[in-house]
Amino acid sequence: MMALPSLASPGTLFGWPSNLSGMHHARFRDPAGSLREGTYDPETDTVAFAGDEHALDDPAIDVLPPAEPTKIVCIGRNYADHAAERDAEVPDRPLLFLKPPNALAGHGDEITVPAGKDRIEWEAEIAVVIGEQCKAVDAADAMDVVAGFTCMNDVSNRDDQRREQNWVRGKAFDGAAPLGPVLATPDELPADASVELRVNGETKQSSDRSHLMFDVPTLIEEITTHLTLEAGDVISTGTPEGVGTLADGDTVAIEVEGVGTLEHDVRVP
Repeated sequence: MMALPSLASPGTLFGWPSNLSGMHHARFRDPAGSLREGTYDPETDTVAFAGDEHALDDPAIDVLPPAEPTKIVCIGRNYADHAAERDAEVPDRPLLFLKPPNALAGHGDEITVPAGKDRIEWEAEIAVVIGEQCKAVDAADAMDVVAGFTCMNDVSNRDDQRREQNWVRGKAFDGAAPLGPVLATPDELPADASVELRVNGETKQSSDRSHLMFDVPTLIEEITTHLTLEAGDVISTGTPEGVGTLADGDTVAIEVEGVGTLEHDVRVP
């Protein structure tokens, strides 16, 4: 692994040591509007900072995405069953595309999708958050640069995705990457951690991490062969079968075992 100078403190991610284990972290704005980085207790569904404790669904706080990436590196067709439902082949190397920071949305947000489209689709994904600046990482060392895992919805505008090569209209629009609700350290996720998506309470996608065609260390090695990852950058590992079209007023819930449940609403102009 190539060591690079970093603007952040070595081995940290937004003030959290990257080698902490057995923990969940959350970023939120408290009732006074201050940005806080606290610990999340999945048993009580509360987030705590400096002795103050809030329920995650407390309307007095604003739950923020658990990372502030310079980029989100997404993986296409990383589940064979999703490739099949798209009538596409599984790639022989990870299929990479990018989402920019403007695509971020948080737990509890309402995302507004592009107007006038027939197919704005959900895609539940397990997301990896990078803990330190890194380049040329060997797969054997890849988990050393992982701060943790979270949930992501790779919201996709299929109308334009199928018409363009670089998927800017299809994948990079505002709100196209709801992320959260919290960051779980790597030891919190089982090797076969499940991922499930529900729309208005109805299960639409259900699979697990063991079905990834390219696992997380392989993805990190491939990505960092070509570009530098910064602390806070996100790798979204791909979606299983069961994608479908979002409608105005839908409520989407994405649950990753060991992380928790990301929820957001949808507005179609």
